[in-house]
Amino acid sequence: MRELNRMVSMEAPADALLTLPYDKRQRSLLRAFLDNGEEIGVRLQHGTVLRDGDRLSSDDGYVVAVKSALETVSTVRGKDALELTRVAYHLGNRHVALQIGSGWIRYLHDHVLDDMVRKFGLDVIVEQAAFEPETGAYSSHHH
Repeated sequence: MRELNRMVSMEAPADALLTLPYDKRQRSLLRAFLDNGEEIGVRLQHGTVLRDGDRLSSDDGYVVAVKSALETVSTVRGKDALELTRVAYHLGNRHVALQIGSGWIRYLHDHVLDDMVRKFGLDVIVEQAAFEPETGAYSSHHH
């Protein structure tokens, strides 16, 4: 089994594709299957969070592109920044990972959180989308 043990430039041409949901992209030790069916191991520095487009390499130079899998997420849109800020504050108090876009926020679907957001008067759309949450202020991996 091939082991991917380091990150390389995002410009490196990829030999294969690895599609993973967010919970797997935040693990530093992982067994998975490439999109072509090949089983691989991933061994990265502790705390590494993989993002869509990242490139991983093995000792023999085999390069794999990371792709964010579609997941069931809840997307919240607001009329103004204050509404979204208020909801983001309350979700953050619950240590919920958030993806923040222009005029919307997104989190992994949870009906309890959806109900809380609706109590603030906002609509929640449950959909399939890639989930790329903020990494946090102390993270060393940025795009």
